[in-house]
Amino acid sequence: MKVPENVGRLVTPAKKLEDNIRLSELVIEVLQQNEEHHAEAFAWWSDLMVEHAETFLCLYSADMDAALEVQPPDSWDSFPLFQLLNDFLRMDYNLCNGKFHKHLQDLYAPLVVRYVDLMESSIAQSIHRGFERESWEPVNNGSGTSEDLFWKLDALQTFIRDLHWPEEEFGKHLETRLKLMSSDMIESCVKRTRAAFEAKLQRSSRATEFRVPQSICTMFNVMVDAKAQSAKLCAMDLGQERQYHSQIDDLIEETVKEMITLLVAKFVVILEGVLAKLSRYDEGTLFSSFLSFTVKAASKYVDVPKPGMDIADGYVTFVRHSQDMLREKVNEEVYIERLFDVIRAMRSSNTKTISASLSRLLSPPLAQTGGSLLKLCSNNHCSGKSGISFPFQTHACSYASIPLLLCLRVSADLEGGLS
Repeated sequence: MKVPENVGRLVTPAKKLEDNIRLSELVIEVLQQNEEHHAEAFAWWSDLMVEHAETFLCLYSADMDAALEVQPPDSWDSFPLFQLLNDFLRMDYNLCNGKFHKHLQDLYAPLVVRYVDLMESSIAQSIHRGFERESWEPVNNGSGTSEDLFWKLDALQTFIRDLHWPEEEFGKHLETRLKLMSSDMIESCVKRTRAAFEAKLQRSSRATEFRVPQSICTMFNVMVDAKAQSAKLCAMDLGQERQYHSQIDDLIEETVKEMITLLVAKFVVILEGVLAKLSRYDEGTLFSSFLSFTVKAASKYVDVPKPGMDIADGYVTFVRHSQDMLREKVNEEVYIERLFDVIRAMRSSNTKTISASLSRLLSPPLAQTGGSLLKLCSNNHCSGKSGISFPFQTHACSYASIPLLLCLRVSADLEGGLS
């Protein structure tokens, strides 16, 4: 029966590749049997037997080349064929980097380079799109975008590593390129996260109603994960790449410091806002005189709380909530301790800082008194509604003392809450 001429044209590229993979398995099986059955001949006439094997592989290569030629340009379905043949050839001392093995490498080297190029472009685009719509909800060790990035980088490196490229120079080139690519991608992730962190703080409230959101903690966790992933994805034994990896580490550390500084600055802005509100109670203002008159009149009939203490309590609640949120949600205790160290330093300098604020906001005599009381508070622990009591709460005092009560309350609260 005559076979129609167009039958061969009906065979799809995928089918041709599948048939060729099966044929390669048979070729490997025949070569292994030859080596087993003619081991003694290999010992005496190794050159002749190697030539026979290369000739056999050369006959097979015609079918392999034909199958690869019809594959789509950006199809990676043929990589299993390379892995199958390469894993056999690289383990054979006589055939490793032989004529057929080099031909196989020449066929696949452009495919590997093309694949890495496209994956690099795809990952870069996914970073851009991902951070544009990032919700900063926690996903495993970071955010959705960072998890996707690190997974793709690891998968790409694993895939190239599993190719076991036999030619050392090209293999090192691939490894170096992937390490540097990972460094660039992680750098982009770190910078985008830092920008989102600053934007989030700028858009948030500057009053004591501000609460550290989950998204802020997630951004810190992205930095933690980036540092851990960079150790795996960017590290190499070569001097240049080790330096490049250390640069990524330095970038992450510097970015974390900047994020801590931004968050502490947010706390300072809120504190300054509170002090500005309490400056209304300065005894030199008309509002303070009116408030003093009305409160004294009302205190004859009901127990009237001291004006401004609700503001103080609001600030204390804000500080405590922020501490609890950060301790609970941030994965790296070292970063939390760094943040709290800065806050402790800010607390220890409260005498100078808040005294300066009082000097700016209040009348000079009252500001001078505030500085003395702050020094007293820095050296003594107190307790009350929020863990603090004040010696001058038990007797009459002007309502201009309210800012001082707040300063004492906040200072002692930071002392106890961060220890």
